[in-house]
Amino acid sequence: MVEWLQSMGLGEQTALMVLEYGVKVLGVLFVLWLGFLVGGKVQSVLTKRLEEKIDVSIARFVGNIARWTIVILAILGCLSMFGVETTSFAAVIGGASVAIGLAFQGSLSNVAAGIMLLIFRPFKVGDVIQIAGNTGTVDEISLFTTMLDTADKRRFIVPNSQVFGSTIENVTYNSERRVDVAVGIEYEADIDTAREVLMAAAAKLDHVIGEPMVVLTGLGGSSVDFSVRVVVPTEHYWPTLDALIRASKYALDEAKIGIPYPHVTVTNKGE
Repeated sequence: MVEWLQSMGLGEQTALMVLEYGVKVLGVLFVLWLGFLVGGKVQSVLTKRLEEKIDVSIARFVGNIARWTIVILAILGCLSMFGVETTSFAAVIGGASVAIGLAFQGSLSNVAAGIMLLIFRPFKVGDVIQIAGNTGTVDEISLFTTMLDTADKRRFIVPNSQVFGSTIENVTYNSERRVDVAVGIEYEADIDTAREVLMAAAAKLDHVIGEPMVVLTGLGGSSVDFSVRVVVPTEHYWPTLDALIRASKYALDEAKIGIPYPHVTVTNKGE
């Protein structure tokens, strides 16, 4: 190899130096590749094992930390291959901790927020939450971000600092949820009869817990307004909302109770 390099016009010392550092560069690339490969494998295996014993959120978080720990160790090993003392490197990092903290304060705040989310557990993987104006199912809580999948199959990646620093609505936290449907009837209709009709329609729905409620909420400009309310298991919220609207409409039609809607009267006075 040295002779081949010399044949390209390099001196003996230069050829030896190129050969030495070339081998080190190849070794560094191999170690980095191996570090990322092993880190990914350890993360996958560790996460699967931990998910069988502890919460999915914590299992994925620990797996993520294990992966990055292995990658950092691989990077430190690469530095030592070039003669950089890891002890002195650690001392340099310690001395420059303030500068590093200022430079990476955004990333560090995300890590700290991720740890706080796992400690206080306002939500877990699989919950439907609303944060920072986004609503979706929690897929993963990583070191830096929280990943959400929306109902229309979009992926939102929200920094942990924004998640922990904002109001969090956990839609699926409770096992039961109330369905509210606003219904308006015409002023000519009997209020008590309309209430009974709506109560009967709501009571026929599946998965209803307890007695439905029909509450008179106001006297509008063109209608008497009710709120029809039923409590159902959280997983049946959306189907029940659709069924309750449908049942209320058909029940009022069958009872000959009108649902008012805006009318526009056009008068042509002529010339």
